[in-house]
Amino acid sequence: MRILSNIIPSDLKANILGPENVGVSSITLDSRAATTNSMFVAIKGTQADGHKFIDGAIEKGATVIVCETLPEPVSSGITYVKVDDSAIALGKISAAFFDYPSRKLKLIGVTGTNGKTTTVTLLARLVNAMGEKSGLISTVQNQIGDTVLPSTHTTPDAIELNKLLSQMVEEGCSHCFMEVSSHAVVQKRIEGVEFAGAVFTNITHDHLDYHKTFGEYIKAKKTFFDNLPASAFALINVDDRNGRVMVQNTSAKVHSYSLRSMANYRCKIIEQQPQGMLLNIDNIEVWTRLIGNFNAYNLLAVYGTAQLLGFDQQEVLTAISSMGPVNGRFENLIAPNGVIAVVDYAHTPDALENVISTINKIRSEGNRLITVVGAGGNRDKTKRPIMAQVAIQGSDLVVLTADNPRNEDPTQIINDMKAGVEPASVGKVLTILDRREAIRTACLLASPNDVVLVAGKGHETYQEINGVRHHFDDKEEISEIFKTLQA
Repeated sequence: MRILSNIIPSDLKANILGPENVGVSSITLDSRAATTNSMFVAIKGTQADGHKFIDGAIEKGATVIVCETLPEPVSSGITYVKVDDSAIALGKISAAFFDYPSRKLKLIGVTGTNGKTTTVTLLARLVNAMGEKSGLISTVQNQIGDTVLPSTHTTPDAIELNKLLSQMVEEGCSHCFMEVSSHAVVQKRIEGVEFAGAVFTNITHDHLDYHKTFGEYIKAKKTFFDNLPASAFALINVDDRNGRVMVQNTSAKVHSYSLRSMANYRCKIIEQQPQGMLLNIDNIEVWTRLIGNFNAYNLLAVYGTAQLLGFDQQEVLTAISSMGPVNGRFENLIAPNGVIAVVDYAHTPDALENVISTINKIRSEGNRLITVVGAGGNRDKTKRPIMAQVAIQGSDLVVLTADNPRNEDPTQIINDMKAGVEPASVGKVLTILDRREAIRTACLLASPNDVVLVAGKGHETYQEINGVRHHFDDKEEISEIFKTLQA
């Protein structure tokens, strides 16, 4: 139980109507989750306005209401905290409620279109390998030391985020590495959280269903860096032309990494094989089991971050050399007859192109690449034909199929993708709506040493259809099919 006056930060412009010494047992955004002595924060969201549910929260036992507009009439016995922006208030109050956990460890945020999950996961593994305890907040999972917790959003809401960070502090974590999505920045989910550092991986075509324009998408990412304190560092990929844009107005100390130009941290790919890559990182050769230019960037971001956090260079490079792939990111499965499958989360044109390019660099001459790919429903429609174009340009055969159609007709989604298919390429495209059958067909059409790329879902273990999540795991499907392919 916290006293209200102790969790209203001094920098939050708030007008309190009612007793300020009331106890607050919990904070919630959901009126249905309100309990005795809880605080309900009414936020005007994209789907609903929380102000409409104030009465419901009070009926459930909430005694403190944070809102932008006072209800008429106000209820007796209730303390109202009127603020200009409830989302900002939620972040700042949540941080105070959990006693500012982000100040008690080194919190590093990673943002960008591609590479966030791999980078934060490898960083968490690295710190653990250095003998310290780390926390992880990612698309795939949240983790406190060795304890794995489910993840529902790339970046949790402010309450859950501060609660997680508080648990990490209690468990002795010295660092936390978290993905910072553009949605989270715009929705102010990271308000009140203090970062020790931030990493920018890249920015490409994505999330225009939400941000509407590419300019707004860039602005969302940039806002994260704009709000960093002077005590933090900002590490940017300068091979992405928007890397410098990110840090134009930041107070943080700027550092850079690159595979192609001058930077604080540099890397060169010496050799690539199906088993891994030989890299030269800051003039030291390092072998890694990860594959592809995109993973060279990810590893360089990990290396640069570790250096900025003060870890020993040789120990960091040794740890990097022992790291395997992240769940659902360029994971390989091999059938008894030699067919190779690659499962990857690539769901943007750029990510798909990177994965296909990597496979084409390492596959043997004369062997084919068969790509199974779809596009998510209720998401950016403009990238659908581009996804098909990218797949066709780099593959010998493409199977268009359902991804997570959500509340859209999967047939329409595939038709949107087909708009990117040139007449001359129609003969190398199959359409199989059922994802299980699409994967099975691709595997059966493959000859020994051919590569089957199954893209788009990666680590996900479900397929969302009409708002319902059905169990579906690309790796499980491939494994079952491979059992039937004898050597």
